[in-house]
Amino acid sequence: MSDAGSGRPLRRGWTTGACATAAARAAFEALMTHGPPPDPVEIALPSGKRVAFALATFERGEDFARAGVVKDAGDDPDVTHGALICAQVRHGVPGAGVRFFAGEGVGVVTRPGLPLPPGEPAINPTPRKMMVETIIEASARIGVSADADIEISVPGGEDLAKHTLNGRLGIVGGLSILGTTGIVTPFSCAAWIDSIHRGVDVARASGLTHVAGTTGSTSEAAVKRLYDLPETSLIEMGDFVGGLLKYLRTHPVARVTIGGGFAKMTKLAQGRLDLHSGRSSVDFARLANTAREVGAGEEIAALIANANSALEALQIARSAGVELETPIARDAWKTGARALDAADSELEIIIFDREGILLARTPFQRAQT
Repeated sequence: MSDAGSGRPLRRGWTTGACATAAARAAFEALMTHGPPPDPVEIALPSGKRVAFALATFERGEDFARAGVVKDAGDDPDVTHGALICAQVRHGVPGAGVRFFAGEGVGVVTRPGLPLPPGEPAINPTPRKMMVETIIEASARIGVSADADIEISVPGGEDLAKHTLNGRLGIVGGLSILGTTGIVTPFSCAAWIDSIHRGVDVARASGLTHVAGTTGSTSEAAVKRLYDLPETSLIEMGDFVGGLLKYLRTHPVARVTIGGGFAKMTKLAQGRLDLHSGRSSVDFARLANTAREVGAGEEIAALIANANSALEALQIARSAGVELETPIARDAWKTGARALDAADSELEIIIFDREGILLARTPFQRAQT
């Protein structure tokens, strides 16, 4: 992947989990050897590749050592880019192995359905595994036991978490420590899609049978007015309708609502499962053909084919008495049903305008193709 403006390759970065692992390794070695921490400190990624991190901070106390690594997300627009990821390590209870604690800016799980039970610090399973393995490796090299209490903190993390979906997932007090590979791929949006999946898990664990994926705050508020759904039923999918529907295929609920504005639902109707403006666009020639199918004459169809935006195309159709919203909702349902393809789920599509007024709506129908 390259930067479209400069042509240079986009730079990869490191997950919070990889940074936390490096900080934990450095603090553990310093605590156990009573010497300086390794700097740079080397860890193994889940792939087995070994990488090194420079320390940004180090502190030693009477019974602890604390190290910090600044997260570099590469060229990814990650909310945690530049954050200081700290690990404070103390001697653990003999035989207890590695135990994890949430410090400043790291959230705590409060709802069922996530990979960790309520009450646990929001340090995901892969980062935990990475830290356990690096502590075991370091302890074997030094000749000490691998019993350690690790407290992960992110100064300012509680404020950063307001820009994530943690609150919706029931993770309170700060960020999650994430990552499955240790590497951040620019613009992969892996963290967002993972949050969508976790939202489904929380809804299912709460016994909910209806979830609604929406493209933004306006459509979310409109769906909530229609159904008075609890917050845990509302999945802020953004542009990633495919990420939501494909996960629901294997983690089904009885009813699925997809709601959004006319432009994004037109992309869905035209077979797009990623609705981002930079990764998909409205096919205006195809939209003109849809208009013809519902009675538009050639003059109106030509105007739609040459429209500058989906909103302009909709306004042209409306001025001519051509109702585009219903066939777009119908075709969006067909695309969504193919992605969902779940015999035990019913799907509906709702299209709203920019003020949240309902423009078109399909009935709930069984989503097995």
